[in-house]
Amino acid sequence: MEYIQVRKAAIEDLGTVQLIGRETFFETFADSNTEDDMNKYLEDSFNGNRVTSELSNPDSLFYIAWEDESAVGYLKVNTGIAQTEQQDKKALEIERIYVKSSHHGKKVGQLLYEKALEVAQQQRNSYLWLGVWEKNSRAIRFYEKNGFTAFDKHIFKMGDDDQIDIMMKKELQ
Repeated sequence: MEYIQVRKAAIEDLGTVQLIGRETFFETFADSNTEDDMNKYLEDSFNGNRVTSELSNPDSLFYIAWEDESAVGYLKVNTGIAQTEQQDKKALEIERIYVKSSHHGKKVGQLLYEKALEVAQQQRNSYLWLGVWEKNSRAIRFYEKNGFTAFDKHIFKMGDDDQIDIMMKKELQ
């Protein structure tokens, strides 16, 4: 594997964030969802206005994993009111760690997770938290390996389908 560099994203990276988001979400979840639900989710979650708003939010940070000049994944973390649910001032939410399937098993996800951990430590957060689809066993194992434990569940809207996310957290020292 080539060297992977993780760099903070800016509004100029809008197209890259949209493309990686759409590609990785589709690769991961298309086989488990209807075409209509997938299309609705991709349009709602990765349209230009929504991603521009997210990239412009001071309580959200994006980091892109680059292999040479190719984006192979990205991380989105939230603090304060940008958090999707908890909105705890002591917490950092990992909303997305998305990695292209071509780079699964190549430590890209680990590098992005380590960036989230670094941000949480710099901000002196007490814990990290996230939601992960109950049927995404690969991601659940990844988070458990990194010290996360389940603490609750919530509904994740996938198009018109209500799905269950396991909420996980990791306490920080």
